[in-house]
Amino acid sequence: MSRTDDVVDSIKRMILDGVLRPGDRLPVEKDLADSLGVSRGALREGVSALSILGIVSTRQGDGTYITNLDATQLLAPMGFVVDLHGQGDPRHVYTVRRLLESEAARLAAARITDEALCQARDLLGESARIVDEAPHDHERLIEIDIAFHRIIAAHTGNPVLIGLIEAFARRTVRGRLWRSLHEEGADRRTHDEHVAIWAALAARDSERARIRMANHLIGVEESLHRLPDDGDAPSEPVADRPSATPNRQTRSRGAEGP
Repeated sequence: MSRTDDVVDSIKRMILDGVLRPGDRLPVEKDLADSLGVSRGALREGVSALSILGIVSTRQGDGTYITNLDATQLLAPMGFVVDLHGQGDPRHVYTVRRLLESEAARLAAARITDEALCQARDLLGESARIVDEAPHDHERLIEIDIAFHRIIAAHTGNPVLIGLIEAFARRTVRGRLWRSLHEEGADRRTHDEHVAIWAALAARDSERARIRMANHLIGVEESLHRLPDDGDAPSEPVADRPSATPNRQTRSRGAEGP
């Protein structure tokens, strides 16, 4: 192991042992280097590596702090693994996404709030209007798709699962948008499948929610053999847009249906 690796492992161990906690400021460079038995150069390289991993953040003129250690942020580097394997056969990525999100729907059915159900219903109401229009606003439909799935993931009660879902889902936008643009009836089917998932969640039926989500994502997987391998497919213009959320205020009402 290099001295940089020593720094990374030592600070990770300090976090695991509770010596450093989220929001804590690291000791001054000289003191920390001395305590770890490394040079200040090795310490800087280690801190830089920890910053890339999302474990620490440096504030100009103020020092270096432990982040809130959010699982989604810490799992973000997995995106490269997903991209790497998706280059060869994207079905592997979609299969893992299906496994993760089917379990997320099962967990969320028991935990999702009435407010979240209302938010999801509002999204479905908007998508219903869009699929009846000609031409469709395909990018907005993908934004709604992303937001709908994020609401479900957010109510699993499992931050690691949320982070994994985000790492995988963000890498499938290209295929989802291509399907929306080129597969006749795909947008209507997606909307109807989302409605079925919503109904299972609203009924607090965990097993039905899992099955509905699995069926929905199997349909997406079955479209992959038509996805082009070259630049004909669209890029990912909507994955990180802040507008991938309900575009109007949630109304205070029960969960009687979308």
